[in-house]
Amino acid sequence: MLKVMFLCTGNSCRSQMAEGLARHYGKGIIEPYSAGLMPVGINPNAVKVMKEIGIDISGQTSDPIDEDLLRQMDVIITLCGNAEAACPATPPEIRRLHWPIDDPVSVVGTDEEVLNAFRRARDEIKERILEFIKEIKGGDK
Repeated sequence: MLKVMFLCTGNSCRSQMAEGLARHYGKGIIEPYSAGLMPVGINPNAVKVMKEIGIDISGQTSDPIDEDLLRQMDVIITLCGNAEAACPATPPEIRRLHWPIDDPVSVVGTDEEVLNAFRRARDEIKERILEFIKEIKGGDK
């Protein structure tokens, strides 16, 4: 199984959604983890929009980057510029990917506008996860 770490600044929404999506769609293929530069707890809107597609991330935890755990990964995926720039150095055999996903937490508006920003982030991450899984499976043939 491929060990994958998703990183963002607060480990509150993008990396949490990525972990939940990877666990759901990558069952038996990906062992997902997530962490943040400055973990702030899971954003309730992330939990809400994930439940809309049948994935419960409410039991996940918002964690700081553990450099020992990071060095055990096969792939590290950063979801924001801050995480990409501040991610600790890792051995060259660990594959690094950067998926720049707009931060839904920064959206200001009505409750529905904010939720739509979370849905857009969720759907973009889901698309990238499914493409990543397809790539992994293709490499196993």
